[in-house]
Amino acid sequence: MTETRKLISVSQAKIWIAERSVLLANERVSLIESLGRILAEDVFAPISIPGFAQSSMDGYAFNFDSYCEAGKLELVGEVAAGAANIFQQYSPYIAVRIFTGAPVPEGLDTVLMQEKARIENGFLFVEDSSLVAGRNVRLVGSEIVSGDLALAKSVCMTAAGIGFLASLGLTTVLVVANPNIGLIITGDELTQAGKPLMYGQVYESNTLLLQAALLQARFSKVKMYYAKDDLAILSQVMETAIDENDLVLLTGGVSVGDYDFVIRAANSVGVSTVFHTIKQKPGKPIFFGTTQKNCLVFGLPGNPASVLTCFYEYVLLALQGLTGRQIELESKHLPLTGTYKKTGPFTHFLKGKFDGQGVRLLGGQESFRLGSFSVANCLVVIPSDTEWVETGDLVEIHVLHP
Repeated sequence: MTETRKLISVSQAKIWIAERSVLLANERVSLIESLGRILAEDVFAPISIPGFAQSSMDGYAFNFDSYCEAGKLELVGEVAAGAANIFQQYSPYIAVRIFTGAPVPEGLDTVLMQEKARIENGFLFVEDSSLVAGRNVRLVGSEIVSGDLALAKSVCMTAAGIGFLASLGLTTVLVVANPNIGLIITGDELTQAGKPLMYGQVYESNTLLLQAALLQARFSKVKMYYAKDDLAILSQVMETAIDENDLVLLTGGVSVGDYDFVIRAANSVGVSTVFHTIKQKPGKPIFFGTTQKNCLVFGLPGNPASVLTCFYEYVLLALQGLTGRQIELESKHLPLTGTYKKTGPFTHFLKGKFDGQGVRLLGGQESFRLGSFSVANCLVVIPSDTEWVETGDLVEIHVLHP
């Protein structure tokens, strides 16, 4: 059911997108595939780490009380990391050479770092006045005890988390699925890079633009679709894309010209319009709709800077809802260098450059300009009810990259 095609505010658009971006189902993946994904289950340790008393450095293992009594200990062997046969002690007054990660033989409780040891005539002498019993020995379960919670549901999997679960012997984990994403490129005036450019044509860049932006946000399951500026063809392509994906992005064809077919095609294949236009510049003619199978459909403007702005402000929000990941752009407030005057009750998203002191607006703010966007590291947000900002005024920025 259509909610509105009226011009709506940026905040209202974001509310409606968030409400309709429902968390995807879970899937079990290999540990390496879980990077950046949200854990969908509590994971409990199947073993203790370490599973044996373990030396934390290269040195010498011995019984501390025995050394205090005798003043020296006979050096009788060594234990390497991975040793399957633990050294058997024949007397409480012995020491063994030991290496980082090696099991500490039963009855020995302390490891002396090799730099603090003196060996004379086969005997160990300690030259460390601060040494105490138990030093440099990792006790059984000092990292985690078998049966304890290792990682809790809803944690975002990081390299450290993957390594931690691997150290527990795990190979797979249950995570929130990543969405299948379809990109539909429309526009008869477009031609592919590398081909001769005919009069009236432009090179198509939005495909790589969006693919790169998606990869930067760790989304790689992207399928490309191409459609001519023909209602029947676009409707067919859109129907296929919706059937195969959780999120569909279109670029171009969302205005009200004679050859802008996105809205009509969307309606013809069962997409319910949530909104069509937003009170913003650039990117006013943006479409958002949903289907009965909960596929989210965005019709993005055709101009590259508008495409990227709408992707950062709205598509990332939808992807955040689908995956549970925190992927919206970080917001900061910094003093502005320079002045800016806008007209009309629209929110402006402006290409900017910030450092630790403040932010400045870049030239080339038009929606077709990507050159200025390519050196921007933030979007400067000028609210709809603000007409004028000047040097020193605090402005909100959305960070693209440091």
